[in-house]
Amino acid sequence: MPVLDPALRPQTLLLMLFGDFVLDRGVCVFSGSVIDVLERLGVSSHATRSTLSRMVKRGLLRRQRHGRKMYFGLTGRSTAILHDGRARIWETGAVNDRWDGSWTLLCFSLPESWQRQRHDLRSQLAWAGFGPVQGGLWIAPGQVPVQEIVTGLGLEAHARVFHARADGLTDVGGMVRDAYDLAGLASRYEEFLGRWDGPAPLTDPLAARLSLIAEWLGAIRRDPRLPVEHLPAEWPAVRAQKLFRELEAAYLGASREVAEGVLDLVEEERG
Repeated sequence: MPVLDPALRPQTLLLMLFGDFVLDRGVCVFSGSVIDVLERLGVSSHATRSTLSRMVKRGLLRRQRHGRKMYFGLTGRSTAILHDGRARIWETGAVNDRWDGSWTLLCFSLPESWQRQRHDLRSQLAWAGFGPVQGGLWIAPGQVPVQEIVTGLGLEAHARVFHARADGLTDVGGMVRDAYDLAGLASRYEEFLGRWDGPAPLTDPLAARLSLIAEWLGAIRRDPRLPVEHLPAEWPAVRAQKLFRELEAAYLGASREVAEGVLDLVEEERG
């Protein structure tokens, strides 16, 4: 039985599969192939079928029938999600060693009775890489497009956005430690290193690659990419990112060979 990270859900693994072999290729994949791949990851056929159905209902996948076989393809929504994940992994990465010294500042003041709006705003700011400095002032490194968050919640009249640089009197390292849960961020990378820096937890190369990418995306997706010069020495993201890229490259060829023998793909129907 594969030693799979218990935090990985079948939907996450399915998205990794579609992102690796369906995204931008104009194809759909046979449901039986999907079941075969997830069984290599220890996911039952029943769980896979249920997850495929839920993803169709959520607008993440679409069905396409060929004869007696059912194939699944991506939707506009899932395509956007996968493109975002691809950019997060390969373009921005986990290590911010080219920070330009700028910060995005957002300050807000909401009526006391607006508890739900305050919770929603704080949750979305945290997801976008912001951390609280004091009161209603939140910061994020670099130029962060936060306008969509504010307008999406209808809070334009209650928020202000600035771009600035810290003065020499500001202890940036101390500000970062106060605004962000550095121990929590570091623990994600340490868990990744604990699973992958040694004997591989999965022997099947296709299963290993999909699990590797899924776990790595899970580690970096909530990382605000704080500037390395203001993080503790030996920040684990540096070693974890190096390991991820080495393993991803090492699994690539063998996983492609396995996929060619497993995946039944057809051209997606237009219209």
